[in-house]
Amino acid sequence: MNETVLLIGSGAREHALAVALARAPQRPTLLCFGSTRNPGIAALTHAYTTGDLTSASAILAFAAQHKPTLAIVGPEAPLAAGVADALWSAGIPTVGPTTQLARIESSKGFTRDLLQRHNIPGNPVFQRFNSRSEMEAGAEVMLARLGDHHVIKDDGLAGGKGVKVFGDHLHSLDESLAFCRELAALNHPFVIEEKLEGEEFSLLSFTDGATLRHMPAVQDHKRAYNGDSGPNTGGMGTYTDADGSLPFLLPSDIAAARAMNEQVIAALAQDCGAPYRGILYGGFMATRDGVHLIEYNARFGDPEALNLLTLLETDLVAICRAIVDGTLHTLDVAFAPEATVCKYLVPEGYPDHPHKGDPVRAPQTLPPATTLYLGSVDTDASKDTILFSAGSRTLAVVARAASLAAAEALCESVIAQIPGPFFHRTDIGTPAALNRRIDHMRSLRSTVSAGRTA
Repeated sequence: MNETVLLIGSGAREHALAVALARAPQRPTLLCFGSTRNPGIAALTHAYTTGDLTSASAILAFAAQHKPTLAIVGPEAPLAAGVADALWSAGIPTVGPTTQLARIESSKGFTRDLLQRHNIPGNPVFQRFNSRSEMEAGAEVMLARLGDHHVIKDDGLAGGKGVKVFGDHLHSLDESLAFCRELAALNHPFVIEEKLEGEEFSLLSFTDGATLRHMPAVQDHKRAYNGDSGPNTGGMGTYTDADGSLPFLLPSDIAAARAMNEQVIAALAQDCGAPYRGILYGGFMATRDGVHLIEYNARFGDPEALNLLTLLETDLVAICRAIVDGTLHTLDVAFAPEATVCKYLVPEGYPDHPHKGDPVRAPQTLPPATTLYLGSVDTDASKDTILFSAGSRTLAVVARAASLAAAEALCESVIAQIPGPFFHRTDIGTPAALNRRIDHMRSLRSTVSAGRTA
């Protein structure tokens, strides 16, 4: 069967999806419904239109014209808005959960309660607040209980701006209470939870609601500047290691994250009465006493997808078909045993006051084992060959090699060929940065070992 695949979204994540779909042996026909026109995606598609990604009616109208046999939803907002529900109702099998199942991302309180209800390990201490009266009655008590070790999270999707961590964004109990009151005044439910200490990592899984096929572990870098400083961003870059783990993780950490993903998928099926079909993205923290859940996402991450899809050796179209048909158990999923480093070039002033309109001049030829993915770019007079920065993460460079050190050096060599007023995190994947994380986890774990032998 020659598939016609509708891709929803138009960022670098969707560019990576389009590249992976296009290299499938059957050469599927690709369609894209994006919020903007991404020239990298446009070059691979049969038909491309732009519109509101949360408008199911607009997406269905485009689908009716081009008759896709599969759909893949890239970003989170369409999933929360019910786009997958609408596509399934129109007879279009869709990779991406329905609204009810997508609550694993769209409601942080739902996720915390799910883990607690099903006795799934990994929850920090937490409390939900669903109204102003609940906030006034209990927020101050919960904050006092956790002291300096607390995080406040807007329950819903907030574009990465709904989480404030004490010590980073909040510096007193008064500031924390003020944020709680701000959320309550907006009628936003929120969660106060324990601040975890350790190293973050992501573990994503393909799933048809019963079977999971796990991907290599990834580490993202949210802060804008070297040394994990500066404001939070959508993600400045990511890396994976050749063994599918990360240098600071133990085999037990990987096993715990995989087990959590598996238990969550089973719990969702039980509670929601329907299979979760798509990608489950677990954001975890390796701590002194095991792995804890930071949050779940209901789709590929960006930039995590850029590393993972670059490494993917199995036919992505076949994986998607197995997901929607419930036959993932019949398919092995393989990734190349290589390390990858991904770094984003972003405009000056990003993320708070980004400059727009600077020319983007990518190298005409790339070294082997490197890939460029286009993110937030505009074109001049509909000419896809002339690119300008559009204010967010502009261009991602992904390099593959036998080791992280080699991949990082290769990534930097390509970035050095891209002129313009852009900046990037030079420390992602470097030996010095990796050693700091290794030493951090060794120190945390030695404290536990010392306590057990005392």
